[in-house]
Amino acid sequence: MTDDLGLPTAARGVTPIRVMTIAGSDSGGGAGIQADLRTFALLGLHGTVAVTAVTVQNSLGVSGFQPIDPAIVAAQMTSVVSDIGIGAAKTGMLTNAEIIESVADTCVELGIGGDGPIPLVVDPVCASMHGDALLAAEALDTLRDRLIPLATVVTPNLDEVRLITGIDVVDADTQQAAARALHELGATWALVKGGHLRSSDHSPDLLFDGNSFHEFDHQRIDTTHDHGAGDTLAAATACALAHGYTVPDAVGFAKRWVTRGLEHAYPLGAGHGPVNPLWRVSRG
Repeated sequence: MTDDLGLPTAARGVTPIRVMTIAGSDSGGGAGIQADLRTFALLGLHGTVAVTAVTVQNSLGVSGFQPIDPAIVAAQMTSVVSDIGIGAAKTGMLTNAEIIESVADTCVELGIGGDGPIPLVVDPVCASMHGDALLAAEALDTLRDRLIPLATVVTPNLDEVRLITGIDVVDADTQQAAARALHELGATWALVKGGHLRSSDHSPDLLFDGNSFHEFDHQRIDTTHDHGAGDTLAAATACALAHGYTVPDAVGFAKRWVTRGLEHAYPLGAGHGPVNPLWRVSRG
């Protein structure tokens, strides 16, 4: 049985596929592990967590955060995978070079990403949608050298692309150049999202594997309530990969999922409301 977007749903009474988010906690509930776990649950997967940071944030922005000890982050990952097992993992906010190093080392040990059997989606969170820094500047090299090469697919937004590659994406040509640059850093697939390409009335996402480009396009949803869109897209991609989808099919599914969430986004607080995967269970 499948849902209306094409992802198989869990059978009643059967242990569902498990997936892990390695990311920070959003106290406002719009992004981070909260957004990931909503998507996992609503897509019928059992979500597990390795918390990397606790943030102080609401709809207006991030006012502070506390990184978790890198050894504790690694221990969370090992504890879950050794007992429960996972079909895919995704990363989000990693905050500093030490945590990135620990996550990368543990991924290699556990067979997550790279040549391992467990797909890894790397969402290279560098700043919040409000521009608040979520990754130490000196950690960018570690992100490039240690984590991106393990990515089954890396999913930066355009601000993150500029920080990682130095390329300012303004049109289709620079979007292709950015995808090539990300792939050259070692990611198996590079997805350059076009949601921040405000010069277009469409939201074109471009996927590249070193040989072929795949474009995923949709009419831009007219909303300011898009908090957690990147997290939700990466989480949905991880869910589809855990089901055995190819990367292009997984990204296509995730694009449809986040588009529906944007269509049903709601206001929250005095700032930006979240992408809303709760459309699946909402009534009226």
